[in-house]
Amino acid sequence: MSRRRTRAILLAAWLCVPAAGALSAQEAARGPEPNTRVPAGAVHYAPGVFPDRIVASPAQDASTGFAVAWRTAVAVDAPVLEIVPAGDSPDMGTPRRVVAGSRELRTENGAAHHHRADVDGLQADTLYAWRVQGGGTWSAWHHTRTAPAAGAPLALLYFGDTQNKNVSLTTRVVREAMRHAPDARLALFAGDLVSGGDGEDDNEWGEWFEAGGALPTSMVVAPAPGNHEYFEEFEDTPRERRVLGAHWPLQFALPGNGAAGAERTSYWFDYQDVRVAVVDGTSALDLGTARAQAQWLDRVLAASPARWNIVVTHQPFYSPREGRDNALLRRHLLPVIRRHRVDLVLQGHDHVYGRRLQDGAPTPVFVVSVAGAKQYRLSEQARSTMRPVAEDTQLFQVLRIDGDRLRYEARTATGRLYDAFELVDDGAVKSLVEIDEGRIGERNCARATTLKGRADRCWE
Repeated sequence: MSRRRTRAILLAAWLCVPAAGALSAQEAARGPEPNTRVPAGAVHYAPGVFPDRIVASPAQDASTGFAVAWRTAVAVDAPVLEIVPAGDSPDMGTPRRVVAGSRELRTENGAAHHHRADVDGLQADTLYAWRVQGGGTWSAWHHTRTAPAAGAPLALLYFGDTQNKNVSLTTRVVREAMRHAPDARLALFAGDLVSGGDGEDDNEWGEWFEAGGALPTSMVVAPAPGNHEYFEEFEDTPRERRVLGAHWPLQFALPGNGAAGAERTSYWFDYQDVRVAVVDGTSALDLGTARAQAQWLDRVLAASPARWNIVVTHQPFYSPREGRDNALLRRHLLPVIRRHRVDLVLQGHDHVYGRRLQDGAPTPVFVVSVAGAKQYRLSEQARSTMRPVAEDTQLFQVLRIDGDRLRYEARTATGRLYDAFELVDDGAVKSLVEIDEGRIGERNCARATTLKGRADRCWE
Protein backbone atom coordinates (compact mmCIF):
# COMPACT_ATOMS: atom_id res chain seq x y z
CA MET A 1 0.00 0.00 0.00
CA SER A 2 1.34 3.46 -0.88
CA ARG A 3 2.07 6.07 1.75
CA ARG A 4 -0.60 8.34 0.29
CA ARG A 5 -3.29 5.67 0.58
CA THR A 6 -2.05 4.77 4.07
CA ARG A 7 -2.32 8.40 5.15
CA ALA A 8 -5.86 8.60 3.79
CA ILE A 9 -6.90 5.50 5.75
CA LEU A 10 -5.31 6.80 8.92
CA LEU A 11 -6.97 10.18 8.52
CA ALA A 12 -10.33 8.44 8.32
CA ALA A 13 -9.45 6.56 11.50
CA TRP A 14 -8.54 9.77 13.32
CA LEU A 15 -11.95 11.27 12.51
CA CYS A 16 -13.55 8.35 14.34
CA VAL A 17 -11.64 8.89 17.60
CA PRO A 18 -14.22 9.18 20.39
CA ALA A 19 -14.44 12.30 22.51
CA ALA A 20 -12.91 10.42 25.44
CA GLY A 21 -9.69 10.21 23.44
CA ALA A 22 -9.44 13.93 22.81
CA LEU A 23 -6.32 15.77 23.91
CA SER A 24 -6.39 17.87 27.02
CA ALA A 25 -6.09 21.62 26.53
CA GLN A 26 -2.60 21.51 28.02
CA GLU A 27 -1.45 18.78 25.62
CA ALA A 28 -3.05 20.52 22.63
CA ALA A 29 -1.13 23.68 23.48
CA ARG A 30 2.17 21.80 23.27
CA GLY A 31 1.78 20.90 19.62
CA PRO A 32 3.67 18.14 17.79
CA GLU A 33 7.40 18.57 17.27
CA PRO A 34 8.72 18.78 13.68
CA ASN A 35 10.71 15.85 12.35
CA THR A 36 13.94 17.85 12.11
CA ARG A 37 15.10 21.03 13.82
CA VAL A 38 15.86 22.70 10.47
CA PRO A 39 13.37 25.54 9.81
CA ALA A 40 11.82 25.83 6.36
CA GLY A 41 14.14 27.67 4.03
CA ALA A 42 17.21 27.22 6.24
CA VAL A 43 20.32 25.36 5.09
CA HIS A 44 22.09 23.69 8.00
CA TYR A 45 23.71 20.54 6.59
CA ALA A 46 25.29 21.79 3.38
CA PRO A 47 28.53 19.97 2.45
CA GLY A 48 31.77 21.93 2.62
CA VAL A 49 35.53 21.56 2.68
CA PHE A 50 35.40 20.07 6.18
CA PRO A 51 34.78 16.30 6.15
CA ASP A 52 31.60 15.29 7.94
CA ARG A 53 29.26 12.29 8.30
CA ILE A 54 32.30 10.18 9.10
CA VAL A 55 31.47 6.57 9.94
CA ALA A 56 33.55 3.40 10.27
CA SER A 57 32.07 0.01 9.40
CA PRO A 58 33.51 -3.49 9.81
CA ALA A 59 35.32 -5.36 7.07
CA GLN A 60 34.27 -8.97 6.49
CA ASP A 61 37.06 -9.90 8.92
CA ALA A 62 36.92 -7.14 11.52
CA SER A 63 40.23 -8.22 13.07
CA THR A 64 42.21 -7.13 10.00
CA GLY A 65 40.32 -4.15 8.63
CA PHE A 66 37.49 -1.68 8.52
CA ALA A 67 36.13 0.83 6.02
CA VAL A 68 35.29 4.51 6.41
CA ALA A 69 32.75 6.68 4.60
CA TRP A 70 32.58 10.48 4.77
CA ARG A 71 31.22 13.50 2.92
CA THR A 72 32.59 16.78 1.53
CA ALA A 73 31.77 19.37 -1.13
CA VAL A 74 32.19 18.22 -4.75
CA ALA A 75 35.43 20.17 -5.12
CA VAL A 76 37.09 17.45 -3.02
CA ASP A 77 37.82 14.52 -5.32
CA ALA A 78 39.59 11.25 -4.31
CA PRO A 79 40.82 12.38 -0.86
CA VAL A 80 42.85 10.12 1.37
CA LEU A 81 42.52 8.45 4.74
CA GLU A 82 45.60 8.36 6.96
CA ILE A 83 46.04 5.63 9.57
CA VAL A 84 48.75 4.76 12.08
CA PRO A 85 48.94 2.68 15.28
CA ALA A 86 47.77 5.02 18.04
CA GLY A 87 50.42 6.27 20.44
CA ASP A 88 50.70 8.44 23.52
CA SER A 89 52.83 11.07 21.79
CA PRO A 90 51.30 13.51 19.30
CA ASP A 91 54.02 12.23 16.97
CA MET A 92 52.61 8.82 16.13
CA GLY A 93 54.95 8.27 13.19
CA THR A 94 54.41 8.35 9.46
CA PRO A 95 50.85 7.27 8.65
CA ARG A 96 49.84 4.95 5.87
CA ARG A 97 47.70 6.63 3.20
CA VAL A 98 44.63 5.03 1.59
CA VAL A 99 43.08 6.77 -1.43
CA ALA A 100 39.28 6.96 -1.32
CA GLY A 101 36.79 6.48 -4.11
CA SER A 102 34.26 9.31 -4.54
CA ARG A 103 30.69 9.52 -5.82
CA GLU A 104 28.41 12.52 -6.21
CA LEU A 105 24.99 12.96 -4.63
CA ARG A 106 22.66 15.95 -5.15
CA THR A 107 20.14 16.75 -2.43
CA GLU A 108 18.16 19.65 -0.99
CA ASN A 109 21.43 20.76 0.63
CA GLY A 110 23.36 20.89 -2.65
CA ALA A 111 25.83 18.62 -4.41
CA ALA A 112 28.22 16.54 -2.30
CA HIS A 113 30.93 13.97 -2.78
CA HIS A 114 30.66 10.85 -0.65
CA HIS A 115 33.97 9.06 -0.16
CA ARG A 116 34.92 5.53 0.82
CA ALA A 117 38.28 4.15 1.94
CA ASP A 118 38.81 0.45 2.68
CA VAL A 119 41.61 -0.26 5.14
CA ASP A 120 43.06 -3.77 5.19
CA GLY A 121 46.17 -5.53 6.45
CA LEU A 122 45.74 -4.33 10.05
CA GLN A 123 46.82 -6.16 13.20
CA ALA A 124 44.16 -7.73 15.41
CA ASP A 125 43.27 -6.13 18.74
CA THR A 126 45.22 -2.97 17.93
CA LEU A 127 44.16 0.62 18.55
CA TYR A 128 44.57 2.71 15.40
CA ALA A 129 44.43 6.47 14.94
CA TRP A 130 42.99 7.63 11.64
CA ARG A 131 41.72 10.77 9.97
CA VAL A 132 40.10 11.67 6.65
CA GLN A 133 40.88 14.49 4.26
CA GLY A 134 38.69 17.36 3.20
CA GLY A 135 39.43 20.36 0.99
CA GLY A 136 42.67 21.73 2.38
CA THR A 137 41.78 20.40 5.82
CA TRP A 138 41.42 17.18 7.82
CA SER A 139 39.09 15.62 10.33
CA ALA A 140 40.21 15.01 13.88
CA TRP A 141 42.27 11.90 14.57
CA HIS A 142 39.82 9.18 15.57
CA HIS A 143 40.57 5.96 17.49
CA THR A 144 39.20 2.57 16.44
CA ARG A 145 40.42 -0.77 17.78
CA THR A 146 40.38 -3.82 15.51
CA ALA A 147 38.70 -6.97 16.77
CA PRO A 148 40.83 -9.36 18.81
CA ALA A 149 40.91 -13.10 18.34
CA ALA A 150 37.92 -15.27 19.24
CA GLY A 151 37.46 -15.81 22.95
CA ALA A 152 38.23 -12.27 24.10
CA PRO A 153 35.42 -10.38 25.88
CA LEU A 154 33.25 -8.21 23.63
CA ALA A 155 30.70 -5.44 24.31
CA LEU A 156 28.40 -4.28 21.56
CA LEU A 157 25.30 -2.07 21.23
CA TYR A 158 22.01 -2.70 19.45
CA PHE A 159 19.50 0.02 18.58
CA GLY A 160 16.02 -0.33 17.13
CA ASP A 161 14.58 2.34 14.82
CA THR A 162 15.86 5.87 15.37
CA GLN A 163 13.95 7.37 12.39
CA ASN A 164 12.34 10.60 13.68
CA LYS A 165 13.49 13.69 15.57
CA ASN A 166 16.99 12.27 15.75
CA VAL A 167 18.85 15.25 17.20
CA SER A 168 16.02 16.10 19.57
CA LEU A 169 15.34 12.66 21.04
CA THR A 170 17.77 10.03 19.72
CA THR A 171 20.83 11.93 20.98
CA ARG A 172 20.08 11.15 24.62
CA VAL A 173 19.68 7.43 23.90
CA VAL A 174 23.02 7.18 22.10
CA ARG A 175 24.81 9.07 24.88
CA GLU A 176 23.26 6.90 27.58
CA ALA A 177 24.23 3.77 25.66
CA MET A 178 27.84 4.89 25.39
CA ARG A 179 27.87 5.78 29.09
CA HIS A 180 26.69 2.28 29.99
CA ALA A 181 29.07 0.54 27.58
CA PRO A 182 32.15 2.73 27.15
CA ASP A 183 34.05 -0.35 26.04
CA ALA A 184 31.65 -1.17 23.18
CA ARG A 185 33.39 -1.75 19.85
CA LEU A 186 30.45 -2.50 17.58
CA ALA A 187 27.01 -0.89 17.11
CA LEU A 188 24.15 -2.64 15.30
CA PHE A 189 21.19 -0.61 13.99
CA ALA A 190 18.00 -2.44 12.98
CA GLY A 191 16.92 -0.10 10.17
CA ASP A 192 14.80 3.01 9.64
CA LEU A 193 17.63 5.24 10.74
CA VAL A 194 15.72 8.13 9.13
CA SER A 195 12.15 8.63 7.97
CA GLY A 196 12.80 9.92 4.44
CA GLY A 197 10.42 10.68 1.61
CA ASP A 198 9.55 14.13 2.92
CA GLY A 199 11.90 16.34 0.91
CA GLU A 200 14.19 16.57 3.91
CA ASP A 201 16.08 13.34 3.42
CA ASP A 202 19.52 14.93 3.60
CA ASN A 203 18.58 16.98 6.66
CA GLU A 204 17.42 13.78 8.33
CA TRP A 205 20.72 12.05 7.58
CA GLY A 206 22.53 15.11 8.88
CA GLU A 207 20.56 14.82 12.11
CA TRP A 208 21.27 11.09 12.39
CA PHE A 209 25.00 11.71 12.30
CA GLU A 210 24.74 14.66 14.69
CA ALA A 211 22.74 12.54 17.13
CA GLY A 212 25.37 9.80 16.92
CA GLY A 213 28.11 12.12 18.13
CA ALA A 214 31.34 10.19 18.64
CA LEU A 215 29.76 6.75 18.21
CA PRO A 216 30.31 6.31 14.42
CA THR A 217 34.05 7.04 14.73
CA SER A 218 34.87 5.37 18.06
CA MET A 219 33.41 1.99 17.10
CA VAL A 220 32.36 0.26 13.90
CA VAL A 221 28.73 0.64 12.81
CA ALA A 222 26.68 -2.08 11.08
CA PRO A 223 23.20 -0.92 10.02
CA ALA A 224 20.35 -2.88 8.47
CA PRO A 225 18.25 -1.09 5.87
CA GLY A 226 14.64 -0.41 6.78
CA ASN A 227 11.65 0.34 4.59
CA HIS A 228 12.26 4.06 5.16
CA GLU A 229 15.68 3.73 3.55
CA TYR A 230 13.64 3.04 0.40
CA PHE A 231 11.18 5.29 -1.41
CA GLU A 232 8.16 4.57 -3.59
CA GLU A 233 8.74 5.31 -7.26
CA PHE A 234 5.71 5.91 -9.51
CA GLU A 235 3.51 6.13 -6.41
CA ASP A 236 -0.21 5.43 -6.92
CA THR A 237 0.31 4.02 -10.42
CA PRO A 238 0.48 0.45 -11.73
CA ARG A 239 4.28 0.88 -11.94
CA GLU A 240 4.64 1.67 -8.21
CA ARG A 241 7.70 -0.01 -6.73
CA ARG A 242 10.25 0.24 -3.92
CA VAL A 243 13.56 1.84 -4.82
CA LEU A 244 16.58 2.06 -2.54
CA GLY A 245 17.27 5.64 -1.50
CA ALA A 246 20.36 7.29 -2.97
CA HIS A 247 21.96 7.90 0.43
CA TRP A 248 22.23 4.27 1.53
CA PRO A 249 24.92 2.96 -0.86
CA LEU A 250 27.07 6.06 -0.25
CA GLN A 251 26.54 6.79 3.43
CA PHE A 252 28.04 3.55 4.78
CA ALA A 253 31.09 1.55 3.68
CA LEU A 254 29.64 -1.95 4.06
CA PRO A 255 31.30 -5.29 3.19
CA GLY A 256 29.51 -5.88 -0.14
CA ASN A 257 29.13 -9.66 0.23
CA GLY A 258 25.33 -9.82 0.18
CA ALA A 259 22.67 -11.97 -1.43
CA ALA A 260 21.82 -11.91 -5.13
CA GLY A 261 19.40 -9.07 -5.76
CA ALA A 262 20.22 -7.47 -2.41
CA GLU A 263 23.97 -7.04 -2.81
CA ARG A 264 24.03 -3.49 -1.46
CA THR A 265 21.72 -4.05 1.49
CA SER A 266 22.56 -7.49 2.90
CA TYR A 267 25.98 -8.47 4.19
CA TRP A 268 27.86 -10.44 6.83
CA PHE A 269 31.02 -10.08 8.88
CA ASP A 270 32.93 -11.76 11.70
CA TYR A 271 33.73 -9.88 14.88
CA GLN A 272 35.70 -11.92 17.42
CA ASP A 273 33.58 -14.98 18.18
CA VAL A 274 30.41 -13.58 16.58
CA ARG A 275 29.17 -13.88 13.02
CA VAL A 276 26.65 -11.15 12.17
CA ALA A 277 24.38 -11.52 9.14
CA VAL A 278 22.31 -8.50 8.08
CA VAL A 279 19.17 -9.29 6.07
CA ASP A 280 17.19 -6.78 3.97
CA GLY A 281 13.61 -7.42 5.01
CA THR A 282 12.15 -4.78 2.69
CA SER A 283 13.78 -6.36 -0.35
CA ALA A 284 12.62 -9.79 0.79
CA LEU A 285 9.02 -8.69 1.31
CA ASP A 286 8.55 -6.21 -1.54
CA LEU A 287 11.18 -6.95 -4.19
CA GLY A 288 11.06 -10.74 -4.40
CA THR A 289 14.45 -11.59 -2.88
CA ALA A 290 13.25 -13.65 0.09
CA ARG A 291 14.27 -16.97 -1.46
CA ALA A 292 17.67 -15.67 -2.63
CA GLN A 293 18.39 -14.15 0.77
CA ALA A 294 17.41 -17.41 2.47
CA GLN A 295 19.83 -19.36 0.27
CA TRP A 296 22.56 -16.81 0.94
CA LEU A 297 21.89 -16.84 4.69
CA ASP A 298 22.01 -20.64 4.69
CA ARG A 299 25.52 -20.54 3.19
CA VAL A 300 26.69 -17.77 5.53
CA LEU A 301 25.52 -19.57 8.66
CA ALA A 302 26.63 -23.03 7.51
CA ALA A 303 30.19 -21.72 7.09
CA SER A 304 30.24 -19.84 10.39
CA PRO A 305 33.13 -20.79 12.69
CA ALA A 306 31.77 -18.54 15.43
CA ARG A 307 30.42 -19.65 18.76
CA TRP A 308 27.66 -17.02 18.55
CA ASN A 309 25.55 -16.09 15.52
CA ILE A 310 23.35 -13.00 15.27
CA VAL A 311 20.91 -12.02 12.52
CA VAL A 312 19.84 -8.39 12.16
CA THR A 313 16.78 -7.45 10.11
CA HIS A 314 14.34 -4.57 10.12
CA GLN A 315 10.93 -6.24 9.83
CA PRO A 316 10.14 -8.70 12.63
CA PHE A 317 9.46 -12.36 12.00
CA TYR A 318 6.69 -12.06 14.60
CA SER A 319 5.22 -8.59 14.55
CA PRO A 320 4.12 -7.08 17.87
CA ARG A 321 1.99 -4.42 16.17
CA GLU A 322 -1.65 -5.02 15.23
CA GLY A 323 -2.27 -5.74 11.56
CA ARG A 324 1.27 -6.62 10.51
CA ASP A 325 2.34 -10.10 9.45
CA ASN A 326 5.61 -10.72 7.60
CA ALA A 327 4.73 -14.22 6.43
CA LEU A 328 7.33 -14.31 3.63
CA LEU A 329 10.14 -13.95 6.18
CA ARG A 330 8.82 -16.90 8.17
CA ARG A 331 8.30 -19.00 5.07
CA HIS A 332 11.77 -18.54 3.58
CA LEU A 333 14.19 -17.27 6.22
CA LEU A 334 12.88 -18.64 9.51
CA PRO A 335 13.66 -22.31 8.68
CA VAL A 336 17.27 -21.30 7.97
CA ILE A 337 17.56 -19.41 11.25
CA ARG A 338 16.15 -22.33 13.22
CA ARG A 339 18.20 -24.96 11.39
CA HIS A 340 21.44 -23.19 12.18
CA ARG A 341 20.40 -22.39 15.76
CA VAL A 342 20.97 -18.66 15.48
CA ASP A 343 21.29 -17.15 18.94
CA LEU A 344 19.73 -13.70 18.54
CA VAL A 345 17.48 -12.13 15.92
CA LEU A 346 17.56 -8.35 16.43
CA GLN A 347 14.72 -6.39 14.80
CA GLY A 348 12.96 -3.02 14.63
CA HIS A 349 10.09 -1.60 12.52
CA ASP A 350 7.23 -1.83 15.03
CA HIS A 351 8.29 0.88 17.53
CA VAL A 352 7.55 -1.10 20.68
CA TYR A 353 9.58 -3.56 22.75
CA GLY A 354 8.93 -7.28 22.79
CA ARG A 355 10.90 -10.48 23.35
CA ARG A 356 9.31 -13.54 21.77
CA LEU A 357 8.61 -16.50 24.05
CA GLN A 358 9.95 -19.78 22.68
CA ASP A 359 8.32 -23.18 22.53
CA GLY A 360 10.78 -24.92 24.80
CA ALA A 361 13.91 -23.96 22.82
CA PRO A 362 16.22 -21.33 24.32
CA THR A 363 17.29 -20.01 20.92
CA PRO A 364 16.77 -18.22 18.67
CA VAL A 365 15.75 -15.27 20.82
CA PHE A 366 13.67 -12.79 18.80
CA VAL A 367 13.73 -9.18 20.00
CA VAL A 368 12.00 -6.05 18.68
CA SER A 369 13.11 -2.68 20.02
CA VAL A 370 12.89 1.06 19.30
CA ALA A 371 15.39 3.82 20.09
CA GLY A 372 13.63 6.80 18.53
CA ALA A 373 10.67 9.06 19.21
CA LYS A 374 7.91 7.32 17.24
CA GLN A 375 6.02 4.91 19.50
CA TYR A 376 3.32 2.42 18.47
CA ARG A 377 0.90 0.25 20.46
CA LEU A 378 1.17 -3.47 21.15
CA SER A 379 -1.26 -5.99 19.73
CA GLU A 380 -3.08 -8.35 22.07
CA GLN A 381 -1.28 -11.24 20.40
CA ALA A 382 2.06 -9.67 21.27
CA ARG A 383 1.01 -9.37 24.90
CA SER A 384 0.27 -13.09 25.00
CA THR A 385 3.33 -14.31 23.06
CA MET A 386 6.06 -11.88 24.15
CA ARG A 387 7.56 -11.07 27.52
CA PRO A 388 8.57 -8.53 28.56
CA VAL A 389 6.83 -5.97 26.36
CA ALA A 390 6.79 -2.19 26.46
CA GLU A 391 5.06 0.79 24.91
CA ASP A 392 6.07 4.46 25.01
CA THR A 393 9.70 3.68 25.82
CA GLN A 394 12.97 4.62 24.11
CA LEU A 395 15.52 1.85 24.56
CA PHE A 396 19.03 0.71 23.78
CA GLN A 397 20.57 -2.72 24.26
CA VAL A 398 23.99 -3.74 25.57
CA LEU A 399 25.32 -7.21 24.70
CA ARG A 400 28.35 -8.59 26.50
CA ILE A 401 29.98 -11.79 25.30
CA ASP A 402 32.62 -13.51 27.37
CA GLY A 403 33.54 -17.05 26.42
CA ASP A 404 30.58 -19.33 27.02
CA ARG A 405 28.18 -16.54 28.10
CA LEU A 406 26.23 -13.91 26.20
CA ARG A 407 24.54 -11.36 28.45
CA TYR A 408 21.76 -9.20 27.01
CA GLU A 409 20.40 -6.04 28.64
CA ALA A 410 17.69 -3.70 27.35
CA ARG A 411 17.78 -0.30 29.06
CA THR A 412 15.55 2.74 28.82
CA ALA A 413 16.68 6.18 27.67
CA THR A 414 17.47 7.02 31.30
CA GLY A 415 19.53 3.86 31.75
CA ARG A 416 17.03 1.81 33.76
CA LEU A 417 17.12 -1.96 33.24
CA TYR A 418 14.04 -3.23 31.41
CA ASP A 419 14.98 -6.71 30.23
CA ALA A 420 17.95 -9.01 30.85
CA PHE A 421 18.97 -12.59 30.26
CA GLU A 422 22.04 -14.73 29.64
CA LEU A 423 22.63 -17.39 27.02
CA VAL A 424 25.00 -20.04 28.36
CA ASP A 425 26.86 -22.47 26.07
CA ASP A 426 28.08 -25.64 27.79
CA GLY A 427 29.62 -26.93 24.56
CA ALA A 428 26.71 -29.20 23.68
CA VAL A 429 23.58 -27.09 24.14
CA LYS A 430 22.73 -23.51 24.97
CA SER A 431 20.41 -22.47 27.77
CA LEU A 432 18.66 -19.20 28.59
CA VAL A 433 18.85 -17.81 32.11
CA GLU A 434 16.42 -15.02 32.99
CA ILE A 435 17.80 -12.10 35.00
CA ASP A 436 15.00 -10.45 36.96
CA GLU A 437 16.96 -8.49 39.54
CA GLY A 438 16.96 -4.75 38.97
CA ARG A 439 14.33 -4.69 36.23
CA ILE A 440 11.65 -2.00 36.31
CA GLY A 441 7.99 -2.84 35.80
CA GLU A 442 6.10 -3.10 32.53
CA ARG A 443 5.56 0.18 30.72
CA ASN A 444 2.36 0.89 28.78
CA CYS A 445 1.09 3.92 26.91
CA ALA A 446 -1.05 6.14 29.14
CA ARG A 447 -2.15 8.53 26.37
CA ALA A 448 -5.39 8.01 24.45
CA THR A 449 -4.04 9.78 21.37
CA THR A 450 -0.88 11.45 20.12
CA LEU A 451 -0.53 15.23 19.94
CA LYS A 452 -1.71 14.95 16.34
CA GLY A 453 -4.80 13.09 17.51
CA ARG A 454 -3.83 9.59 16.37
CA ALA A 455 -5.23 6.75 18.42
CA ASP A 456 -3.16 4.05 16.68
CA ARG A 457 0.12 5.43 18.09
CA CYS A 458 1.36 6.57 21.46
CA TRP A 459 3.84 9.21 20.28
CA GLU A 460 5.13 10.51 16.94
